[in-house]
Amino acid sequence: MITVENLHKHFGGFHAVDGASLKIETGSITGLVGPNGAGKTTLFNVIAGVLPPTSGRVIMDGEDITGLPPHALFAKGLLRTFQIAHEFSSMSCRENLMMVPSGQSGETLWNTWFGRKRIAEEERALKAKADEVLEFLTISHLADHPAGAISGGQKKLLELGRTMMVDAKIVFLDEVGAGVNRTLLNTIADAIIRLNKERGYTFCVIEHDMDFIGRLCDPVIVMAEGHVLAEGTLDEIKANEDVIEAYLGTGLKNKDKIGA
Repeated sequence: MITVENLHKHFGGFHAVDGASLKIETGSITGLVGPNGAGKTTLFNVIAGVLPPTSGRVIMDGEDITGLPPHALFAKGLLRTFQIAHEFSSMSCRENLMMVPSGQSGETLWNTWFGRKRIAEEERALKAKADEVLEFLTISHLADHPAGAISGGQKKLLELGRTMMVDAKIVFLDEVGAGVNRTLLNTIADAIIRLNKERGYTFCVIEHDMDFIGRLCDPVIVMAEGHVLAEGTLDEIKANEDVIEAYLGTGLKNKDKIGA
C-alpha cells in the first residue's frame, strides 16, 4: 500500500531522515522501531504530509502522494495518530468522534438556514456511528464524558476511534502505548487486531514496548540514524547484530534488552 523511496528530511545540517526506503504491505500491521532519534516520527510526519520531504518519494496504491497536505491524504484514507492525544477537551467523547467526517452539511451557512432537516438527519447518523465506535472500543460508558477528563489510555482509544469514523485504508500509530497502563494497552491491541482482521485496516506502528510489537506486528522494520537498518520478524530483529549495536553498542549477549 505504501512505498517509500530514498526519502530524506533535513533540518539545516541535521538529516533526521537520511535515505529511508521501505514498503508497507496492504493488510499488514507493520512495526517501526529504533533507538530514540532514529527518525521514526519524522518519517511518519513526512508520509502523512505534516512535513514536506527534502527529497525522495512516497507512493500509495501506485499514486505519488509526496508532499500532499494532511487533508488531501485524509480524503485518500491515510490517517495518523500522535504520541500525545489531540482531543477537543471540553466536548464529549461522542462529539469528538462526530466532528471527524468532513463535508458535513452543517459546515455551510446556507444549510444552517435552509437545510436543517438534512443536518438533523446527518447528525442522527453520525451519533449512531459514534456510539457504534465507542462500543467497539469498549468505552461506550464514556460517551457523554468530556474528552479532556478521561485517562491518557482512554484518549488513545478515542484517537483510534476517530480513524473508524471515516473509510481509513492505512493508519499510522505513533507510540500508541506511551503512558498507557497494561490493561488499557491490551484493549488497544485487541482493537487494532480486530480492525485489521475484520475491517481490513492496514497499520504502521511506532512503539518501544516490544511485547506490544511482538503481539501485533509482522514485519518489524528497524530505523537507525535516519535510514532503514533491518526488517524481519521480531525474533529475527532481536538476533540481528547490527540492530543490537544500534540500540546498545554492545554484542549479542544483550539482545534481550532491545526495546527495554
